[in-house]
Amino acid sequence: MIDVAYEPTRGKVQADEGRAKAALVTTMNMPKAIANARLEDYDATDRVVALNEATNFVVAQTTDPTTFHQGLYLTGPFGVGKTYLIGAIANYLADQNQASTLLHFPTFAVEMKAAISDQKVVPTINRIKRAPILMLDDIGAESFSPWIRDEVLGIILQYRMQEELPTLFTSNKTMAELTEFLAGNDRGDDELPKAQRIMQRIQYLSREVTVGGINRRLS
Repeated sequence: MIDVAYEPTRGKVQADEGRAKAALVTTMNMPKAIANARLEDYDATDRVVALNEATNFVVAQTTDPTTFHQGLYLTGPFGVGKTYLIGAIANYLADQNQASTLLHFPTFAVEMKAAISDQKVVPTINRIKRAPILMLDDIGAESFSPWIRDEVLGIILQYRMQEELPTLFTSNKTMAELTEFLAGNDRGDDELPKAQRIMQRIQYLSREVTVGGINRRLS
């Protein structure tokens, strides 16, 4: 009798590990560059506070994953590296076998409106709101919509607040500016109580961190 045993090569093992880690990061309409984003490669010049906050979050999350840890609300102008930083956070967590979902919120908002006719709104919201770690990119850049605010974002954030699930955000708007946007002030609306209801959930889930520096997309 002949016994045949197959031993995977080191390259095969590394490739399998890479695919397993990549599967832990779910992205929806996010830049391809974040697939290779790493905290150790993040240029801290003018952004040391943001990097320190990101490091503190991942250390807390990986050290004690069963305890609720407040996420980050990264705010700053275009091109300063907010999206790259949440990508780096997601990849670090994947190295520790923690799954996360990253989605570009303006694109998600458009897709949710299109999903109404297909009756996919509720299943999609349920899938997003239950993500182990959720990162909403570019919130406040979407077209203002009371329905998106109340029936989509509000439901997602309410669930995550109740379940104490880690949630991160990036935005070109400060929290104060996002409040005005969600109230519809730029359209002449006055829905401040509804905006404040959303903001209370965002402030419970995350703390505001300013990302400074130059526009690295143009440098």
